[in-house]
Amino acid sequence: MTSIDSGLAGKSVLVLGASSGIGAATALALGQAGARVVLAARRRDALDALAQSIRDQGGEALAIATDVAVEADVARAVAFAVERFGRLDGAFNNAGLLGQACALTDLTSADFEAVMRTNASGVFHALKHEMAAMRQSGGGAIVNTASMVTQATFANLAPYTASKQAVLGLTRAAALEGWPHGIRVNAVSPGPIETPMAAIGFGSIENLHATLATTPAGRPGTPEEVAGPVLFLLSNAASYINGQTLTVDGGYTLP
Repeated sequence: MTSIDSGLAGKSVLVLGASSGIGAATALALGQAGARVVLAARRRDALDALAQSIRDQGGEALAIATDVAVEADVARAVAFAVERFGRLDGAFNNAGLLGQACALTDLTSADFEAVMRTNASGVFHALKHEMAAMRQSGGGAIVNTASMVTQATFANLAPYTASKQAVLGLTRAAALEGWPHGIRVNAVSPGPIETPMAAIGFGSIENLHATLATTPAGRPGTPEEVAGPVLFLLSNAASYINGQTLTVDGGYTLP
């Protein structure tokens, strides 16, 4: 039987939204897999601490403060990865904002646009600059973070739901455009994961656990349980997977 090499060792990978939760867990896992990781998010202090943790485990990691809602920031982060590591081989576009949870009729335009700027425009900015860099280096793999709300919609989360539907559309369009250049683009749709964002969405970590007690998994997922699928989609093992969405929700969205 032929063994499967992930091919991540030595690869340059950018993680947007790396300061906590799924992004941080994925960055740590990438470092453990031998990738050279560039950590990007708004909170530089958290990035620096995470980069040090990766280095303490023998990995390579650099940090750059980045707001994905600002295209110039994203362009700078991509250029930083290419400058420091010589190329860009992979990217995980994970930065996201839950936004104001309220009835659609009570939302302001500012509420809606703030979520769309980060969750939808942020992914557009990332894809635009990441794919350009990958075309220069002969290809790569990108994973975007969508959400289970694209399958199981919740009331009072209209901007978040719309933004994550946009992520799926961007993923599929980019996958078609990237394939001829050796670039694969896929998405993960996490379900309820025990992260700071989920705690806000459910009111508290305790409420999150109580709400999920009667679901198929009976518990929220961990950030590490999403990191594994992300690494798979970035790896050589997923070389024939393109334009797809992998739902990681413990069966929450089963019919």
